[in-house]
Amino acid sequence: MPVYFDNNATTRLDPRVLEAMLPYLSGPYGNASSLHRFGRAARDAVERAREQLAMLAGCQSREIIWTSGGTESDNLALKGVTEGALPTRVLYGATEHPAVLETAEALRARGWGVETVAIGRDGLIDGPRFERQLAAGPVRLVSLMRVNNETGVIQDVARAVDPVHAAGGWLHVDAVQALGKIPLDFTALRADLMSVSSHKIYGPKGIGALIVRADVELAPLHHGGVQERGLRGGTENVASIVGFGAAAELALQELDARAAHTQSLREQLESGLRSLPGVQIFADGAPKAPNTVQFAVAGYHGEALLMQLDRKGFAVSSGSACSSGKGEPSHVLLGMGIAYEVADGAVRVSFGKDNSAAEVEQFLAALAAITQAAMPAMQP
Repeated sequence: MPVYFDNNATTRLDPRVLEAMLPYLSGPYGNASSLHRFGRAARDAVERAREQLAMLAGCQSREIIWTSGGTESDNLALKGVTEGALPTRVLYGATEHPAVLETAEALRARGWGVETVAIGRDGLIDGPRFERQLAAGPVRLVSLMRVNNETGVIQDVARAVDPVHAAGGWLHVDAVQALGKIPLDFTALRADLMSVSSHKIYGPKGIGALIVRADVELAPLHHGGVQERGLRGGTENVASIVGFGAAAELALQELDARAAHTQSLREQLESGLRSLPGVQIFADGAPKAPNTVQFAVAGYHGEALLMQLDRKGFAVSSGSACSSGKGEPSHVLLGMGIAYEVADGAVRVSFGKDNSAAEVEQFLAALAAITQAAMPAMQP
């Protein structure tokens, strides 16, 4: 039976979530914007899901804007707060997801000053340098990731709130990999915008949300509908929204148990990796999400090792699924100052709630067999 260790890319749809969705795939089919009873039933389901997500994310339900996923949420945040504004500066962390960094870079063509925020080898922001950067001139938006999708490093974004606001900017937090893995409280954090996604927490693909404070000046990406306060027009995907709500409710109920379970697997894997020759664990010792380990084995290209592990029945990744196939080392590791040849060997393991300690032992044995078999060939 193949073992799935790529839960940061996507998770398996929880059967309980599917059960919640099924009635809205085969039963109540009204448009949630319609006023008749069919429409009202759909609207009630959409609003209940909004409340379920609000409980998990620590926000008000009215602050949630449904989107198609994390990428659209990031685009809406960055483009929405810059549309129509006098171009000043947009800052983003050097280890952000491509949905943020490529959107930010696209703003450069519109006349915006776009700068990266320096990240240390531990995956954390260089605080003093960041504050000097903020003080260098007007800032419209800063985008920082709460949990890195490759290394799992937890960024202390709360420390950035006051400096960003003092510089006159909005703070956007990409919390796609944080939701359901660590506690989130949008209200207490005092960020201005936050992106989340369903399929990272055992919900359906194709549905996400942007959480937006009421005073944020945000323009829509597209036009033609009044749904979602006019910020995301189009007929609501009721079944998927219901699925996101159900997944959020389960994630809140099971947050502590899931975190404890995946952290025990992460610690087991890290202990085993340290016993293997030539292994480097990235951001080792930094605060990390409970489920994520990224490492390299000296002398191995990450994607080649990934394929060997796949042949042995283990699904892992070399980094972000949105960057796979580019043939280049992880921009996350390069942004942390990791040497090109080391970053080129990166492999990411991301556990889910259904993984087991026995699977970790099997993985370590398979990795040891692969690397030991190659050792004679690597000798001079």
